[in-house]
Amino acid sequence: MSKSWIKEKRPEFIRDTFRDFCLAGSALEEQFETFDRECSVSFEVLNDLIGSNMHKGLLWRLKDTAHLLFRHEEENHISGRFLDWGMGYIFHEAFKLREDSYQNLNYAPLFSNLRGQDMTLPESLIGQDFVQVVEQTEESMEREISRIRFIISRCRKLFPIYLCNHSDNSLLGRLLFSQNMLIREVFREEYQNLIDTIYGDEPEMLYVHASRSLRLGGWMKKAVEATQHAYKLNPKSPKVLQEKEIVDNWTKTVRI
Repeated sequence: MSKSWIKEKRPEFIRDTFRDFCLAGSALEEQFETFDRECSVSFEVLNDLIGSNMHKGLLWRLKDTAHLLFRHEEENHISGRFLDWGMGYIFHEAFKLREDSYQNLNYAPLFSNLRGQDMTLPESLIGQDFVQVVEQTEESMEREISRIRFIISRCRKLFPIYLCNHSDNSLLGRLLFSQNMLIREVFREEYQNLIDTIYGDEPEMLYVHASRSLRLGGWMKKAVEATQHAYKLNPKSPKVLQEKEIVDNWTKTVRI
């Protein structure tokens, strides 16, 4: 892939990496909460999240997009280098978790059923050593989940630092507006810091950029909604007023 193509697609890569991180974080945390309650995760869900080399899942695509984005940056921000490592680490830990969940799903019940067999047989005594290994699988899953949660928590702190250099990315603004519930779910109490760090003393620009992207994409009703949010935050901003005038003119045209 040429550097010029990657540079041209950079706003999309930024949007896609952040979006997929949030989608993956939400899906993984749902599985982790299941493990907290039931000491198990869904192999099928993890398998879909990871996929294969021929049919890449969300986590695989996230890893690949992060490599394209962060390894071809001219600025070489250290936050991007850490995020690149974090996306890769999450993928590989999830890969191990998937394998452990498969073992837990298919072999733990087998050995559990064998407990009722004649334990005086030599092969039964030897088989007990296998049981000990199977029981350790749950401990491995707990460690993998703990590591993934830790890396995700640190990536939540790194993303605002990285994204503050891309506050003019309209695709990012549109994502923050359109997928706000998802992003709030993933960032929780750190959500406001995310917005404050990216947009500083101009939080209305989130909605201005969202409106521009939505408008250019033909989603005019959503653009009007975004502009209304921007106007509520700062009705005196020239950039807000300019965007509002554009969408208001469209509204008048539609009514006519």
